Amino acid sequence: MTEIRFQADADLRQAIVTGAIRRQPNLDFQSANEAGLEGIKDREVLAMASRNGRILVTHDRKTMPTEFGQFITSQTSSGVLILSQNLPISEAIDAIILVWEVCTAEEWLNQIMTFPF
Repeated sequence: MTEIRFQADADLRQAIVTGAIRRQPNLDFQSANEAGLEGIKDREVLAMASRNGRILVTHDRKTMPTEFGQFITSQTSSGVLILSQNLPISEAIDAIILVWEVCTAEEWLNQIMTFPF
């Protein structure tokens, strides 16, 4: 069972990444800036996250679900977690840490989840 690693999409608020790492220092959560994702198309972001074995965390409810669906027809995804932009930062951090604590990376393969549901 492999521990979950996260990749922030370019649209994810940096405060969520910073706060999650601050609350759980062992959390492996790469920022979009660290990965150089600014201006990269969704399909390539999904590919980069999957190549690195990271669940993509995004606010993108408009295009990401469709791109994800198309992506998994030909490739394996490490998973996508879509957080509502209206979700308070503390609740977004709680959701990420909960996923990290109770799930394995294998459980997220080709899965997409929206929070709140």
